[in-house]
Amino acid sequence: MAAIIKQDIYVTRSDLQRLQRLIDTALQRLDVDVSYLEQLAARLDSARPVSPSVVPRDVVTMNSRVRLRLPGTGQTVEYAVVFPENADPGAGRVSVLAPLGAALLGAREGDEIHWETPAGERTATVEALLYQPEASGDFHL
Repeated sequence: MAAIIKQDIYVTRSDLQRLQRLIDTALQRLDVDVSYLEQLAARLDSARPVSPSVVPRDVVTMNSRVRLRLPGTGQTVEYAVVFPENADPGAGRVSVLAPLGAALLGAREGDEIHWETPAGERTATVEALLYQPEASGDFHL
């Protein structure tokens, strides 16, 4: 189960509606681990739906790109949080419905995130928010 951070999620109204529909659909499938999706759904239920122009510039939103620092090795990796149809882990695009994507949504620079993998729980620090659509004025994404 992903340990999803507890702080407020700022999400655009259109992304919130789309995410809620995706989670509802995913929760109806029998082949998914629902624990982290239920946590994400609960966080979205209390999310702050806002217009894109007022999203804080340091919050990971949909289509944001982040650099994570892995503990111990100090290695860094970059990921973009995307909708499932745009996911391509090999290209660094992780679905928001995957444990890592769910853990990243709403995180801020400096936050430590936790998510579950087949090999066990992973941890990383959000070292930098490299791109956020709302901060860049890319409201159409």
